[in-house]
Amino acid sequence: MATEYSTSELMVVAGARELHDGEVAVVGLGIPLLAAALAIRTHAPGLIALNELGVADARAREQGVGNADARLWWGASFFGSFIDVMGTMLHRGIVDVGFLGALEVDQYGNSNTTEIVNPDGSVRRFNGSGGANDMASNAKRTIIIARHEARKLVERVSHLTSPGFLEGGRSREEAGLRGGGPWRVLTDKAVLGFDETTRRMKLVSVHPGVSHEELRASTGFPLEIPSDAPVTPEPSADEVRLIRELDPNHLYT
Repeated sequence: MATEYSTSELMVVAGARELHDGEVAVVGLGIPLLAAALAIRTHAPGLIALNELGVADARAREQGVGNADARLWWGASFFGSFIDVMGTMLHRGIVDVGFLGALEVDQYGNSNTTEIVNPDGSVRRFNGSGGANDMASNAKRTIIIARHEARKLVERVSHLTSPGFLEGGRSREEAGLRGGGPWRVLTDKAVLGFDETTRRMKLVSVHPGVSHEELRASTGFPLEIPSDAPVTPEPSADEVRLIRELDPNHLYT
């Protein structure tokens, strides 16, 4: 009998699969936090997850309602500060993975969390970078979480908050960016990656039940879709069980 799961749970599993044993990852609330916790409980027990508030290697049994919720700190090996995690660790170059959220992501993985232009021409402003620019600039690779809509996956971001692969032939190295750049974009319809030559976004796998036509219609630029693109593997029964144990009240799923 097939395991029932939600799209959010599939995104958690897809995120966990991108994390490896022994790596260091900066994770935020929601799907990134659950993905790290799931990876630790399955294939990556040596993964060290950092909370940008300053908590390292927590082994939370369930999720809290915010970064300052002490349930998220349970079993941590280190309690520090924002500067410890985002400065001492991230800027030293020891962070393998940074998870980013985004209002907009363009075809080169540049992301916007600062402002968007409304249909009437007015501008709506949001929280801005937080630690996103630091992660995009310094982590060895980044994973971006976004809804798969044409207004979110755009040809060009309205405001470049966090750099991906820069346009105009300018390399990340020339721009002084130490990190390796975006690796994956996880959406509610697909797993996306980047072409090694053009650095443009391409399809890695499409989620079950989503057609190539739906993907194209939901993307604000021509998306490269290989004819033999695989379907994203579904979560196992154990993965779904673990996610629901971690998030029993469905705060993030």
